[in-house]
Amino acid sequence: MSTNRLILVLLFICVGFSLTAQTARIKGIILDSNNKPIDNVNVVCLSKATQSNTNGFFALAVPANQKLIVIFTHISLKKTTLSVQLKPNEDYVFNLVMNDREEQMGEVIVVSKNKKRVQGITTIEPEVIRRIPGANAGIENILKTLPGVNSNNELSTQYAVRGGNYDENLVYVNEIEVYRTFLIRSGQQEGLSFTNTDLVQNIDFSAGGFQAKFGDKLSSVLDITYRKPTKFGATLEASLLGGSLAIDAASKNKKWTAITGVRYRNNSLLVKSQETQTNFTPSFVDIQTNVNYQASDKWQWSFLGNISQNKYQYQPLTRQTNFGTLDKPMALLVYYEGKENDKYDTYFGAIKSVFKVNDSFSLKFIGSVFHTLEQEHFDIFAQYRLGDVDSNIGSETYGNVNYSKGIGSQLNHARNDLDALIVNTEVKGIYDWKQNQLEWGIKYTRESIRDRVVEWEVIDSAGFSVNPPIKILPKNDQPYSSYTGPLVPYQNVRATNFNTINRFSGYAQWSRKDKNGASEVWYNAGIRMHNWEVLGDNLNGKSQVTFSPRAQFAIKPDWKKDMVFRLSGGLYHQPPFYRELRDADGVVQPDVKAQQSVHIVLSNDYSFKMWNRPFKLVSELYYKSLTDVNTYTIDNVRIRYAATNNAKAYAQGLDVRLNGEFVPGTESWLSFGYLKTEENSADKGYIARPTDQRLKFGLLFQDFMPNIPSVKIYLNLVYNTGLPGGSPSYADPYLYQNRLKDYRRADVGFSKVLINDKTNVNRSWLKSFKELEIGLEIFNLFNNQNAITNTWVRDVYSKNQYAIPNYMTTRVFNVKLNARL
Repeated sequence: MSTNRLILVLLFICVGFSLTAQTARIKGIILDSNNKPIDNVNVVCLSKATQSNTNGFFALAVPANQKLIVIFTHISLKKTTLSVQLKPNEDYVFNLVMNDREEQMGEVIVVSKNKKRVQGITTIEPEVIRRIPGANAGIENILKTLPGVNSNNELSTQYAVRGGNYDENLVYVNEIEVYRTFLIRSGQQEGLSFTNTDLVQNIDFSAGGFQAKFGDKLSSVLDITYRKPTKFGATLEASLLGGSLAIDAASKNKKWTAITGVRYRNNSLLVKSQETQTNFTPSFVDIQTNVNYQASDKWQWSFLGNISQNKYQYQPLTRQTNFGTLDKPMALLVYYEGKENDKYDTYFGAIKSVFKVNDSFSLKFIGSVFHTLEQEHFDIFAQYRLGDVDSNIGSETYGNVNYSKGIGSQLNHARNDLDALIVNTEVKGIYDWKQNQLEWGIKYTRESIRDRVVEWEVIDSAGFSVNPPIKILPKNDQPYSSYTGPLVPYQNVRATNFNTINRFSGYAQWSRKDKNGASEVWYNAGIRMHNWEVLGDNLNGKSQVTFSPRAQFAIKPDWKKDMVFRLSGGLYHQPPFYRELRDADGVVQPDVKAQQSVHIVLSNDYSFKMWNRPFKLVSELYYKSLTDVNTYTIDNVRIRYAATNNAKAYAQGLDVRLNGEFVPGTESWLSFGYLKTEENSADKGYIARPTDQRLKFGLLFQDFMPNIPSVKIYLNLVYNTGLPGGSPSYADPYLYQNRLKDYRRADVGFSKVLINDKTNVNRSWLKSFKELEIGLEIFNLFNNQNAITNTWVRDVYSKNQYAIPNYMTTRVFNVKLNARL
């Protein structure tokens, strides 16, 4: 046989072998009973083997279209076996919890992807949340890196989704809706988010087109599940911003389990990096617990409780903000007197019971109480000078204001108090029948609100009281002629409201998984109903009702490329919460209607391999048409509504997210979002809404040093174009459409593992630690000057107004310590 023919035969043999030897891949993360990653776990199938890395991640290529036994072994844990059968080129995600007893998993035949994928739900790993740096670290810190989610305030946990505002997002913990405080005005007052990251097991997020089982909001759903521990354990975190402690506990028979977290936070490190020099003594503390009791195989009970106390004491001293150009620098100097004393106490408790009637039918009973006591008291007097800055290098007055263009003073006063009690009772049912699933629920909510608003502002410029721009008063042209009109505050809000709101809501939905030829299809259709009535002293609103039909359709074609296409939408309503009923003068308008929005979302989910590692590209086109819009203004994080329904609006955009293992065993992602949202109030024409965030780029990246794997690096980067928030809060938005500058921020973190499960520790006091890690965080790495609002100051001579930006935090260093017992 000639040499060329031999080569040709060998080539055909190799090609034929490669065509018949089709493979699949098993990958996942291996955790212990405390949800911590385990490294050096041996994963063996036939003659193939691998080990999990320091993040607990493993990946193993196995033959397809045959039954296989995969064996997991570890030197200190019991063996686990898995029986599995995979399709060619299939990526099967298997996250394993290993313990001290031997387990054998049932046979798994992979015929479809995770159900959350076809529902358009983004799942975030809790470990990612705990490690990624941020000035306000937590779940919301990670959400802000996702496409369609925007925030220009690193001190706040609030976020806007696809053109909505902060009040349009649903948040659930263990299927229980949670609330946030009412009177918060700025991000630095917020303190702690409700969700304690140390207690979290699973996080799901949907940015639109969500199912009928989720509540009546217009923008998004954040669905969080707390974990159930299997044995005693503790985690501790301490940093210059505060600390936290979480304790796991379980009874011997595992019927009782409890997880409790205590947190403390102090924002002084961040607030003192701002331009305003202050005496700042905050105290943000909360304790949270989740207790579970397995009464029997069919009956389970749980309790979720939270007590939070936020004390905010703020005494501004001085401020100097430089702005203008290089050839004409200007500065605003402010000297303050007075202080702010705010207090927010919240109490939350919920009981949930799950009764499993049989293998196909289960019932859930939920009751919850939320009580908040809030006070906002301040008297702050500010005297300002606006002028040119001495820019001559070497001058004795270099950097100082040497010529004043404007002088004046401002007095802000508030005595705001609120007492709110919200009670919920709910029943849910789930019934599985063949390939169908039926879900339904009925809920009653009673909201009792006692609210007093006393808030005014007086502005004096060059010795003359400035009249409010929204009232028609005699012209003030002092000193050329005497002013005969009344002296009134520049802004004045006074109201007392005692209100009760009764709500009845319910939903029913149907889901089905089916085949269309060789393609897999999923259907979901449902409807929600919401009825409410606002009552009060000499104030009775009419009973109103809404119906919200919603649907989803997804298909996975029988292609070589792993793609899922999804179309979802429906009619979404947002019945007004208390804050949406209160107008700009603080008066409750009981007959405000529900805002409604038609959602249409078209998405593509493409899973593929790059560098022989798994990646996913998710693209979504969306359009919202809104009617009965209740217009609002945003000042920092405070939203004030017009309490009317005389506007219409729309939101349209594109969201793209590429995530995968840019570094083996770690998840990172890139995101891009384009958004355009406009509103038309009283047929005056379309203008940008306050949340019109046109472009957004986000990056979340994890890596480790190749030669020192115990040293890890985390990067959190966000770029947002400017919001239309540069005009005064009292201004007519049709006359002012100023935008703030672009928001650019990068936070980076470094961590060094000192002790883990395989570290030999000689000192006795360190032997109790299963993990010990120290880290360094740099917030605002590039020291970008980001502004949240503008302060408007008048020039005495030219009568012009200058927009002086209120800058956010500068570059800040933080040291962090994590420990696990």
